[in-house]
Amino acid sequence: MTVIAISQPGGPMVLKPERRDVPVPGEGEILIKVRAAGVNRPDVLQRKGAYPPPPGASDLPGLEVAGEVAATGPGVKRWRVGDQVCALAPGGGYAEYCKVHESNALPVPAGFTMTEAAALPETFFTVWHNVFERGALKPGETLLVHGGTSGIGTTAIQLAKAFGSTVITTAGSDEKCAACLKLGADRAINYRSEDFVAEVKHFTEGRGADVILDMVGGDYVNRNYSAAAIAGRIVQIAVQGGATAQADVSKLMVKRLVHTGSTLRPRTIEFKGAVAAALESQVWPLLEKRQVAPVLDTILPLKEAWRAHERMEEGAHIGKIVLDVA
Repeated sequence: MTVIAISQPGGPMVLKPERRDVPVPGEGEILIKVRAAGVNRPDVLQRKGAYPPPPGASDLPGLEVAGEVAATGPGVKRWRVGDQVCALAPGGGYAEYCKVHESNALPVPAGFTMTEAAALPETFFTVWHNVFERGALKPGETLLVHGGTSGIGTTAIQLAKAFGSTVITTAGSDEKCAACLKLGADRAINYRSEDFVAEVKHFTEGRGADVILDMVGGDYVNRNYSAAAIAGRIVQIAVQGGATAQADVSKLMVKRLVHTGSTLRPRTIEFKGAVAAALESQVWPLLEKRQVAPVLDTILPLKEAWRAHERMEEGAHIGKIVLDVA
């Protein structure tokens, strides 16, 4: 099969096509003939040598795929050859075939293309766990999403609105703010020209945000404490602005805040399977009715994965970048 491998740590051009053996599915695993693969920021970090794959995972980038089941390993109960699935993978998605545990796969929603389906797993697993499980967002509460036009951001806006919450988001241009509003955000703040703390306070009449989904870190940590409501929950999923911060911890105490965080890739198969089951029950019906849907920015051929990484690092994308493997 053709794969895209990381020839050495470095820039986008280190992503090189290679020929490799098709993986063999093990106990409880399915082999997917990949039709499309999502591109995510962890892929960029892995390419740079900053995010090694977990033990036992493929060294190839790619954390989400969509396609048909090509083979099943021993003990597989749910899936049959020919079933159309999308799946969360610990790696190996930039390839013509990818193996995953059957519990980490979900059916392609009715009416979805393979490129749309490949844009679902990584962001929907991440948002569901961090916003609704760790952050415990409830109907009627206010969610602040940083980076509203990222794959995570566009997903978080739609899901929070679908479940009855108010959504405030930050983005880096007026064009991106307009895109957030079009997706359903109630307020979009241009962080280059507006102070998001002041704007969140103003919009909520001084109350603040109940849940904050942050992928920035750095100096946003202290500002998030200021923007949060009493008993607010701040969920950290990345640190693009820096892994260290100076923060006034007294705000954490006085406001009774919870600052938590998580990473998805190293979690167990069982954990990811539980998230998949919750998504199928709670979110897949919304997808099949098109009440929520992935926002696609760019679709590129597998062999142009380097261009997909360039697009992501430029930061101008709105929504997901997907590789068309078929």
